[in-house]
Amino acid sequence: MINAISLAMKVGALCLALLFPPPHPTRMDFESSAPAPQRPKKDYLSPIEADQIRDAETVSERVKLFLGFAADRLRKIDYELQRKDRDQQWADRMWGLINAYTGCVDDAADILEAGLEKKENLRPGTKELEKRTKEFLPKLHALRDTAELAKFKSDLDDAVQATEEAADTAQKVSKELSAAPERRRP
Repeated sequence: MINAISLAMKVGALCLALLFPPPHPTRMDFESSAPAPQRPKKDYLSPIEADQIRDAETVSERVKLFLGFAADRLRKIDYELQRKDRDQQWADRMWGLINAYTGCVDDAADILEAGLEKKENLRPGTKELEKRTKEFLPKLHALRDTAELAKFKSDLDDAVQATEEAADTAQKVSKELSAAPERRRP
């Protein structure tokens, strides 16, 4: 009985596949379709890093973690530039590291800005974001001017823009925090 049911399911699946075949691309489809993105979007956090973000209790802790991950990506970019032997995946690693840096900085700024609604103490995260963006910008400008990274110029421009926007976010949040004094418990 079980074999008859599984056989019937297989026959049914085969019939459906024959009745509704997948569309076959024609030459016209390839000419009219938009070009596919050059590189797939990948997660820029490792599973361990994602767990650390989830386990952080406050917005400021998450901001500090994201900024630490961004600093780590910059250190890895420096390491890749200093390597003498470059294999075929070097360009992909560099692209991934630059975009991972950008994602970390973007997320740090977004989380800090969203933290205003939670009414948490954002001062530690704001100070860290201000400090780190001042530290990151000169490094990014130096990387952008490196001849070896000329083909990554647009990605590095995005990283610089994300860092500048994060600095603006930190200043905005800082102004909003200074407008409302922190209440102390007696």
